[in-house]
Amino acid sequence: MIRPALIKRQRLILYALFMLIIITIVVGMGIGYSSLSYDRLIPTLFGQGSFKEEFVLFSIRLPRMIITLLAGMALALSGSILQGITRNDLADPGILGINAGAGTAITIYFLFFSINADSFVFLLPVIAFFGALITVCIIYAFSYHKHKGLQPTRLVLVGIGCSTGLSGLMILLISSTERIKVDFIARWLSGNIWGDDWPFIMAMLPWLVILIPFTLYKANRLNILALSEPIAIGVGMSVERERIQLLLTAVALAASAVSVTGGIAFIGLMAPHIAKTLVGVRNQLFIPVATLIGGWLLLFAGIVGRHIVEPDGIPAGIMVALIGAPYFMYLLLKK
Repeated sequence: MIRPALIKRQRLILYALFMLIIITIVVGMGIGYSSLSYDRLIPTLFGQGSFKEEFVLFSIRLPRMIITLLAGMALALSGSILQGITRNDLADPGILGINAGAGTAITIYFLFFSINADSFVFLLPVIAFFGALITVCIIYAFSYHKHKGLQPTRLVLVGIGCSTGLSGLMILLISSTERIKVDFIARWLSGNIWGDDWPFIMAMLPWLVILIPFTLYKANRLNILALSEPIAIGVGMSVERERIQLLLTAVALAASAVSVTGGIAFIGLMAPHIAKTLVGVRNQLFIPVATLIGGWLLLFAGIVGRHIVEPDGIPAGIMVALIGAPYFMYLLLKK
């Protein structure tokens, strides 16, 4: 049973995170190369702005911030699931190679298949999912021991190896292709938020609408899996079935995010750890908090990175890596 005081604390933190996200979005809407003063935000939101104001807000800034927020939420939720089913605090879709698998599939599709403009946006998450799924199957096969089950340490090591190898494969694939396609893949590798239009939001939103409630429904199963396999088996849980279902959920969330944001790592590592520090390790408590923290982290990194260096800014993936890489090293040394 969860203590009422802890539930109250979680709700207060969720309210605070909602307010922080709204404040960050409002600040982000008012800054940029095209001026849009804060006293014009509300009239513009209600359709009373000039053509320039409405174009800047509704066609450039708002969709970009929404897709960044959704992607951060998806990556954080994916990392929370992976840390639970592997019992490894270093698990993250970027570190384990899931993002690289999705990126390799997108690279192959973009370079060698004809692209239909009408279906391209909605196909991307599906293609990324299958690429990530193949990668995670390989990682899982090399990390599983017949008598000991899944080996968490081996999983991280194999995942890092796969991630490095697949990143090298992407560079090899683009080394002899035309310049415009090289630019696209290079932007993807650096974690540049390129899918910044409303169709990309509509392509990604269904994945989150379905998979966030599903993960919360499975939260108690994650609690049991995080203990040990003998305990899970002892309470009558089908360990492999639950693990595969949750692993597919984590892969789908990560793939849907990176298909429009590029290779962004460490969000799925940092957000769950911060959430566990705030509300404890029960999945029912920390998963909603981690999801909002992940969304805010990527949103904040995207806004700061876009305006910290003129004229093109720093990709959000690089901004997150500047924070996440030292944090990963700290956790690695601690564990």
